[in-house]
Amino acid sequence: MTDLPAIVVTTGEPAGIGPDISLAIALKPSPCRLAFAGDPEVLAARAKALGLTLVFESVGPNGPKPHQAGTMQVIPHRAAKTVIPGTLDSANAGYVLSTLDTAIDGCLSGEYQAMVTAPLQKSVIADTGVPFSGHTEYLAERTGAPYPVMLLVAGTLRVALATTHIPLAAVPAAINQDNLLSTLSVLNSGLQSRFGIEKPRILVLGLNPHAGESGHLGREEIETIAPAIATAQSLGIAAVGPLPADTAFTPRALANGDAVLAMFHDQGLPVLKHAGFGRGVNVTLGLPIIRTSVDHGTALDLAGTGRADASSLQAALDLALKCVA
Repeated sequence: MTDLPAIVVTTGEPAGIGPDISLAIALKPSPCRLAFAGDPEVLAARAKALGLTLVFESVGPNGPKPHQAGTMQVIPHRAAKTVIPGTLDSANAGYVLSTLDTAIDGCLSGEYQAMVTAPLQKSVIADTGVPFSGHTEYLAERTGAPYPVMLLVAGTLRVALATTHIPLAAVPAAINQDNLLSTLSVLNSGLQSRFGIEKPRILVLGLNPHAGESGHLGREEIETIAPAIATAQSLGIAAVGPLPADTAFTPRALANGDAVLAMFHDQGLPVLKHAGFGRGVNVTLGLPIIRTSVDHGTALDLAGTGRADASSLQAALDLALKCVA
């Protein structure tokens, strides 16, 4: 049993559904040594509010024991202010970041083989003056990863992003041949190492409607995207495109690829979330550690109500265990 992988779950924004869905995961069996980074008092209070019966234990110096359903092993952190479900408080931003740092450091040291993150509220952290655009960028900075890639997974559908959390108006300038080639390289390597796909086939979308319509609707496809694809192909990466985004997600088109590379956040993710919202998983490729996460936000209106769905966090844990194996 000591050979079981150790996984750490960050419990996310305490006023959101992070504690709720973390508790739901702790109630179920899982073939690993499972630890939760969070405030044990917040977790116990949320469990009481939800009518859940759990045993809370602190993770010992030797790390978590094999997980038992109904027992929550907690790496204790303390929220700065009393947590009210559904009510954000920027005073707890430091607490949220400290849980992330603990998980990252534990993975970098080898104490944990993967980290799984419940949702946090980016605005709460940004309101304190800390530059924070999301988990992906924070993880990359803390682990020294030069080029992280966000990949969303829902069943067999995998969608990666060439740009992440930036304004739409900034997207064209952020897409250049070097960046696209780096993204394709990280995506190709991640599909091989994390998903066991020997020769990944990557469908690359265009930026403009109809992939630019031969330059009549934009020249990014001709001047930037197609040359980057050609360079990737010369390096042995099976990338094709640029493809029109409005037809690339049809079943026939998807049958020819193992992943889709979208040019911006809302080009690819609405399709994926329509296909599998609540079952999707966010995977950060290009890191020296394994990290998976939910495909949704903090759902403040559901916190403490008993109506939060833990399916995405469960899927994230399941995928982390597959990546570790």
